[in-house]
Amino acid sequence: MLMLLSALLFSISSNLDNVVVGTAYGIKKIKIGIIANFIIAVVSTTGTFISMSLGWYIAKFMPPSVANILGAGIIVLMGLYFVIQNLIKVFHTTNSKELALKDLKEMVEYAEKSDADQSGHIDHKEAFILALGLTFNNLGTGVAASITGVNIFFTVIATFIISILTIILGVSIGKNVFGRFFGKYAPFIAGVLLMILGFIEMFN
Repeated sequence: MLMLLSALLFSISSNLDNVVVGTAYGIKKIKIGIIANFIIAVVSTTGTFISMSLGWYIAKFMPPSVANILGAGIIVLMGLYFVIQNLIKVFHTTNSKELALKDLKEMVEYAEKSDADQSGHIDHKEAFILALGLTFNNLGTGVAASITGVNIFFTVIATFIISILTIILGVSIGKNVFGRFFGKYAPFIAGVLLMILGFIEMFN
């Protein structure tokens, strides 16, 4: 049960930036079609698999207890970083760079620029480039999660499904007021989920 919960928590936290991206595109009324969404999911899932495989390989050279504490500690610290950065950005204007999860205003601007042909929808090439950016954000957490023992098989499956669903959700909520609220606090929510995952794995 904890194995499934850990995989689910990781997949949700790593895909919350998909919701922000979808929200931005929804606000600008730029469509992300089925094939484009599928491309994003495939690339994100592949990146998750590669990063977690690397983490699994690294963990082979460590005692299980050390690997667990190290991986869980990294996850907690990354979650704490996202939470602190989001709170700073919400309550104080700052130009500090974040490791991941761009804010909604930046993503809306990106959405406008990414639809280069002004077609009103994302084509295959644009989807692939977008997916690479989203995947890069999650490589570090993927390695750490695998080191601490999060199941790769369940996480890969959950990542693929949740990636598709979060893009759809983001586009939908981008059409209402809640979308802007969620886009503002998505990094905070992702950070809290990562911290929960880290503590679960630390004491598992």
